[in-house]
Parts: sequence; structure tokens; C-alpha cells
Amino acid sequence: MAEHTSVTEAKRSFSELLNRAAFGQERIVITSHSNPKAAVISIEDLRRLEWLEEVAAAIEGIEEFEAGKTLDWREVRAGLAR
Repeated sequence: MAEHTSVTEAKRSFSELLNRAAFGQERIVITSHSNPKAAVISIEDLRRLEWLEEVAAAIEGIEEFEAGKTLDWREVRAGLAR
């Protein structure tokens, strides 16, 4: 589970938080008025998240293709030519 810390505390200990995320594989949620606003994560977590987004987009594309919701390439090419 991710640790939560306030914006004020994050400002004070930014370097420490970065190192904990980068080297300790911790996920730190930054809060403002007790509401989650952002997170500090490792570069590995970011790459994993980006990969998952690509996988989700591919699955969505396949589902749209199978449902007939995609455009014919000739239509796309004609639109680009305009």
C-alpha cells in the first residue's frame, strides 16, 4: 500500500521521497487537504504503467475492429488528402 504525505511534507523531504521511490520501490501519494493529488513512483513503475496503457489501447482497438467501429483505410487516406 502506498504511503500518503502532505504537499507541505513532500516539499520538505522531496529528495528523500524521490530516493525512496527510486531505490526502495515505494509509492508515495501526495495529498492536499487530505485529498490525493499526485504520486511519486519509480521509473520502473512508470514504464509498467505506460506499457499497460498501450496494452489497454490495443485491446480497445481490437474490440472496436471486431465490433465494426473502425474506419476503412480508404476513408482515412481520403480525409488526410483533403
